[in-house]
Amino acid sequence: MTTPPAGISDADWVSWPAGARDLIVAQLEEIEQLRTQLTALATELASLREQIGRSSRNSSKPPSSDGPGFKPPERRKGSGRNRGGQPGHPGAGPELLPIERVNEVVEHHPQACRRCGQLLEGVDPEPLRHQVIEIPPITPVVIEHRLHRLVCPCCSTSTCAPLPADVEASRYGPRLSALVGLLGSAFPLSFSKTQALLDQLLGVEISRGAIATIRQRLSAALEQPMHQAIAFARQQPVAYVDETGAPTGNADGCNPDRKRGWQWVMVTAVVTVFVQGLSRSGAAAIELLGNAFGGIVVSDRFSAYNHLAIQQRQLCWAHVIRDLTAIAERPGASAEFGAELLDLQQQLFVQWHQWKDAAIDWSTLQLACRPIRQAFVATLQRVVELGYQQGERTPWAKTVRTCHQLLPVADGLWTFLEIEGIEPTNNAAERALRQSVIQRKISHGVQSASGAICRSRLLTVTTTLRQQGRDVWVFLEQAWIAHHRGGVMPSLLPDP
Repeated sequence: MTTPPAGISDADWVSWPAGARDLIVAQLEEIEQLRTQLTALATELASLREQIGRSSRNSSKPPSSDGPGFKPPERRKGSGRNRGGQPGHPGAGPELLPIERVNEVVEHHPQACRRCGQLLEGVDPEPLRHQVIEIPPITPVVIEHRLHRLVCPCCSTSTCAPLPADVEASRYGPRLSALVGLLGSAFPLSFSKTQALLDQLLGVEISRGAIATIRQRLSAALEQPMHQAIAFARQQPVAYVDETGAPTGNADGCNPDRKRGWQWVMVTAVVTVFVQGLSRSGAAAIELLGNAFGGIVVSDRFSAYNHLAIQQRQLCWAHVIRDLTAIAERPGASAEFGAELLDLQQQLFVQWHQWKDAAIDWSTLQLACRPIRQAFVATLQRVVELGYQQGERTPWAKTVRTCHQLLPVADGLWTFLEIEGIEPTNNAAERALRQSVIQRKISHGVQSASGAICRSRLLTVTTTLRQQGRDVWVFLEQAWIAHHRGGVMPSLLPDP
């Protein structure tokens, strides 16, 4: 070191022995190395603490992964009253079924006065009604068709009687087949539990292979309603979309690379569509939405939706809030900026809920949210302008990167304030995907491409019909009959 260390004059430095100078230089270099190591360790420690602290509040982890040690956010203080109906509440017992659904009426008349013993006669015009609902023993109806084969006395040719057109060619009828499909979708049971339920409840013994065959035949019957539903959903003004992992095997050779598989969902006002594939990419998103989707897409910030113009997007605020919470939980300046952004978000949703409760009108909502929007974007801009060094992995660098990613798509955060009728989150899509997640945990995915198609079609039918308040079992039965025997195929589209 030719120049003296800070705080030492050139004259003093030159006057010191060479050995002393070399020792000081070596110690200063060691201190600098230790400082560098300490900075790296502090950065690594902060990163590990952030990873340990990840939960459903500040990341995309599901709530089920939070673990027993997770402390949820504090709820509002209770009123101190016991749970349930309060004193004076009229209450509501089980509703009586209408008289046309009553199979048998049993009249009960008192024989004598409970006070003096006088014999009583007559009829109470408004008796107390008590209904008992019971399930009769369930026995499957088995119809045996005997096809006689007769030999012609003239030419000795044997001729066998054919099955009538209205008789099911398979061993299991339309209603039972529809139930097998229902138990794999609306009620996500595994193959073994489906077998056990049919055996114990109906007395029907069925193999796993027969269950798979029935569901594949049902999937073929649902092809036309599925295409109609997809075409209809792509024409809707708003779609809530999301995706989740859906393991797909290679039993049919269609997944030789053993890709994970993904279940996509598009929720519209009256139709919900599921599509399962092997990709989580922009091409898969286009396959779901179509090439010419003209409505608003409500989603997270996943890059697969970047092919859409920002004017067509509403970014999910639930995901943004998790990012802001992660920023606020970091040390230093990150905590300050995170708290500021979360405060603006809370102000925004106070106004939003007031409008939802009809406390303010639409124009008042837009006017009140305008300064909140300006302050939110300005805060993001301030964080980005402060910047960070290239390659830095500190908590502050993560904060800057998050804000830098939000700024280019910030206009997509406010679409719900510009177009009435759009929700600020894609919670509708996440709720729709829960059924798929439950099935994934029960059955660990599907084993073939045809199985993926079958699952997507059954999920589409059951979710859409529940959305419309229609009977899923009846629909599946009608679709089976129309496909395998001929007739009018039922539609998933709402009545005009």
